[in-house]
Amino acid sequence: MYLSIVIPAYNEEDRIGTSLTKIYNFLKKRNYDFEIIVVDDGSKDKTLNLLSEYSQNIPNLIVLKNESNQGKGFSVKKGVLNSKGDIILFTDADLSTPIGELDKLIYWLDEGYPISIGSRDLPESQVNRHQAWYREFMGKIFNRIIRLILNLDYHDTQCGFKCFRNDAALEIFKGLRLCGFSFDVEMLFIAKHRGIKVKEVPIRWHNSPESKVKIVRDSSKMLWDILKLRFNNFKD
Repeated sequence: MYLSIVIPAYNEEDRIGTSLTKIYNFLKKRNYDFEIIVVDDGSKDKTLNLLSEYSQNIPNLIVLKNESNQGKGFSVKKGVLNSKGDIILFTDADLSTPIGELDKLIYWLDEGYPISIGSRDLPESQVNRHQAWYREFMGKIFNRIIRLILNLDYHDTQCGFKCFRNDAALEIFKGLRLCGFSFDVEMLFIAKHRGIKVKEVPIRWHNSPESKVKIVRDSSKMLWDILKLRFNNFKD
């Protein structure tokens, strides 16, 4: 298996079908084996039913299910640890980053980087539709906090489009402890401390207005997660 694509999904009935169709149409033209793993994170809408329908027409679509909502990090970890590809990509269900940007990330894996991550905040990045100003402002503040507290020198840790060599992915995700939106930061934190090289790559991005991130609640939780990472304190 050359490529595994992992997609966390929570209440995505309005978008998951369109995204799967785009991904499948892109990949079926490629001359390599692939699998698409969707992890349903305890959705309360018709996401799981739609995934069952699409699995009839996409033979390499694998659906995993969390019995209750566990968080994006938990779901991505589950998908990664169940994947078989030499290369593993995780992408958001809304495809804010078009699937065609995959080639940019694979290029850097072929150049020797075990991990390549999409970035919306490099000079060459193309953001066709921006987030609301307050979300972008909070994102910049969050990035400064990460740089200050964890000394992670990235422009954009939270873009949901990241690619791994299989061995690097397994090494990192087996040790992942954060289940929510902060898992990207923990992933990069682990990579840094284990000497695993990461390439930040400019990508095209089109904001989806239906973000699952709650600006106050989740930002507070993410800040607490960063402090736990800094002081290695994961006691409840």
